[in-house]
Amino acid sequence: MRRREFITLVGNAAAAWPIATRAEQPARLPTIGFLGLFTPTNEWVAAFVQRLSELRWVVGSTVAIEYRSAEGRSDRLAELAAELVRLKVDAIVTLGTPSVLAMMQATSVIPIVFVAVGDPVANGLVTSLARPGGNVTGLSNQTRDLAGKRLEILREVIPGLRRLAILENVENVAVILEMRDAQAAARMLGYEVITTEIRRAEDIVPAFETLRDRADAIYIVIDALVNTNRFHINDLALGVRLPTMHGGREGVEAGGLISYGPNFPELWRRSAEYIDKILRGAKPADIPVEQPTKFDLVINLKTAKALGLTVPPPLLTRADEVIE
Repeated sequence: MRRREFITLVGNAAAAWPIATRAEQPARLPTIGFLGLFTPTNEWVAAFVQRLSELRWVVGSTVAIEYRSAEGRSDRLAELAAELVRLKVDAIVTLGTPSVLAMMQATSVIPIVFVAVGDPVANGLVTSLARPGGNVTGLSNQTRDLAGKRLEILREVIPGLRRLAILENVENVAVILEMRDAQAAARMLGYEVITTEIRRAEDIVPAFETLRDRADAIYIVIDALVNTNRFHINDLALGVRLPTMHGGREGVEAGGLISYGPNFPELWRRSAEYIDKILRGAKPADIPVEQPTKFDLVINLKTAKALGLTVPPPLLTRADEVIE
């Protein structure tokens, strides 16, 4: 689905992804393509566009953006990737590992910048973090390294935790890698692990129905499918009284219990710096993949109360944000 709208920035806020209307432009501007399985959140978009503006890339004035979203249909990614190639965009920003892979199949020439993907080396996106090689670089979310830390935090809130469910979109190779890390960490702690697979939004309700009375908490592996359905997922988890551990603050702001992970708006802001370098002539092969520098621990006390849980004061003290 195509959208052609301009984003209006008021302070640090944004209403939608900026879309360039080529007919209104007297000459072709440098053009950024965007490909995602789902549409990014407004906050992520705002961070990206704001940083572009600070770097003198003003949407509609000095740069254009062509937006393509598969709206949750992974089978459309290849078609949309090919469309961006035909448009001869100057650089491409991708959201999610499946989008990066689709774009890599479509072009080995146009620079591709990924935002917040899991383990880009293991997924075959780059040769190494220091020397990516090829036409792809970007920012890792380092999520595989955080699985054990997340479970340690969850154990502080639920000392009696014995059975851990893991919800994962098995269509995403990065998710599968993190799921394995979470399984290994859980078993090191002596937990029984219940994996719950989804592939599309319609799988979410049946997944939670299978978990009723079978788990003490649920580890939700973040990806585009999960993030887009985070409100629904948290409602279902609360319905079966399952505390949730999320990979980003967006999950807790949507009603989850706890999240620990990278600050995604910051990653989107930094991705604009990659685009700036590329539009000024740098090659992706020479731009190292970077990892997060800011991690957030976010706790939702309203959800804790609804679940009858008491969050230990030391954990509240360590939290970057407490939602009440």
